[in-house]
Amino acid sequence: MRIYFVTDAGWRGQSSIYKDREFFLLWSYFSVKQAGGKRGGELLRNQIETNSKTKLFLDSGAFSAWTQGIEINIQEYIDFIKEYQDTLELYANLDIIPKGNSVKDKREAAQKTLENQYIMEQAGLSPLPVFHVGEPIEYLEHYVKNYDYIALGGMVGKPKNVLVSWLNNCFGNYICDDKGLPKVKIHGFGLTSFPLMLNYPFYSVDNTEWVKVSRMGAIYVPRYRNGKWIYNEKPWRINVSNRNPSRKEAGKHIDTLSPRQREIILDYIHIKGYKLGKSSFKKVPSDYELLENERWVERKPKNTTDYRLVEVIEEEGLCNQYQLRDEMYTICLKDFEQSMPEWPWPFKPAKLRGLSI
Repeated sequence: MRIYFVTDAGWRGQSSIYKDREFFLLWSYFSVKQAGGKRGGELLRNQIETNSKTKLFLDSGAFSAWTQGIEINIQEYIDFIKEYQDTLELYANLDIIPKGNSVKDKREAAQKTLENQYIMEQAGLSPLPVFHVGEPIEYLEHYVKNYDYIALGGMVGKPKNVLVSWLNNCFGNYICDDKGLPKVKIHGFGLTSFPLMLNYPFYSVDNTEWVKVSRMGAIYVPRYRNGKWIYNEKPWRINVSNRNPSRKEAGKHIDTLSPRQREIILDYIHIKGYKLGKSSFKKVPSDYELLENERWVERKPKNTTDYRLVEVIEEEGLCNQYQLRDEMYTICLKDFEQSMPEWPWPFKPAKLRGLSI
């Protein structure tokens, strides 16, 4: 399985971890456009120069644009892909978001998405077709029959029972043959659930959580049993930041785990070449000038006589550097990716009971 890490046009990927490993990134055309058209395109080129092993997947960003009331011009999207096609491994069709939740709305959106597929193909491109939750199933049948690589979308935020039932139907009745093997490659847009990645034979998925989790002060660590790291199960989400609000809650932060649990987590961190780090905190006057190893924890108070909290970084590590937490998350996902069986592998219908997604 390939896991594409979702980034935006402001991401540079300068850390050494991205320079010496094969890395899959998904960028949004809408995000690139918001960064300034040509400038955004040059950032795509710069990413390849930073790491020649990087594989870039360009999504249209139609959903993000729709949430902001902005319509993506298909001809501009086509022109952009043609100009920067040499930097892209994959690019998706410009999908259409339905106006409402009615059957009619979803059918109209599915038909317009298919029409966009044809428009882009007539322009000499080969975009990845996109089929969404709730669209008429005949569109999926068409894509499976006529393409060798398609994307499933509209899954983010869907209730567990709806999503599992839909995926069981798609894979069980249309995507896979009578032996359970997928007939085409499937990409899962926004699929961050480990149980779903383990249960359904996706060829690729993209992960939107890696930056969010690290910014919230957490990392992922694989399960550990009988002296081995277990990658075919849902990993632990461990809060490690000194500033995470759960720091004093029993069992919710590395500082409040049992001694054995903490030992296992620290072993994994050290094996991967990282440190937990160390910080202390102090209150200072609001006009205090920060030292090189210090940073503000609180916003500047309106009253100049009030005091303000400062974090003193005594040793850089996961507890005080979100960039390092980014790296740890990507390492865990890359280990998970490499532990998956070679595609294609057989599908077995998921059961709602016990499937925590």
